[in-house]
Amino acid sequence: MFDTMTLTKVVGAVCGSLLVLLLGKWAAETLYHVGAGGHGEEHAQAYTIDTGSEEAAGAETETVDLVAVLAAGDADKGAKVFSKCSACHKLEKGANATGPYLHGIVGRAVDAAEGFSGYSGALEKVADVWSPEHLYAFLENPKGFAPGTKMAFAGLKKSEDRADLIAYLATIN
Repeated sequence: MFDTMTLTKVVGAVCGSLLVLLLGKWAAETLYHVGAGGHGEEHAQAYTIDTGSEEAAGAETETVDLVAVLAAGDADKGAKVFSKCSACHKLEKGANATGPYLHGIVGRAVDAAEGFSGYSGALEKVADVWSPEHLYAFLENPKGFAPGTKMAFAGLKKSEDRADLIAYLATIN
């Protein structure tokens, strides 16, 4: 029953299986470590997308004349920009949604919308009143302005959009 030929076949099958397993492992490593820099380095992604953020971080930041930018804000254009905000915010006083209502936001104390209890407390650490300057910085990058804020919005990258939105919100009183 157990002769030399059977034993040779079993050993050959085990060795063949190990060979297929090792070749599969090698192929998978080659496929998933392309551009990762080799073994021993930890990477969260199989493929890294270059966004140019390192170049932007190294570049000098341009100075913005905030008074001139805010003065050039167009409330009519800001009404269109507000459509991005309307998914979570309402303009009617006391009409809270996912976020607090924005009626009278310009000049209002931070974290002071009546009836809204979802504040994280992160905004109170960086500002006390929603001045146009604070709104401008917050709308550019909410998480950067107030780390720990619950607002999940990525921000408005265009300076004109932020100025237009602030001009529009200033008319809602």
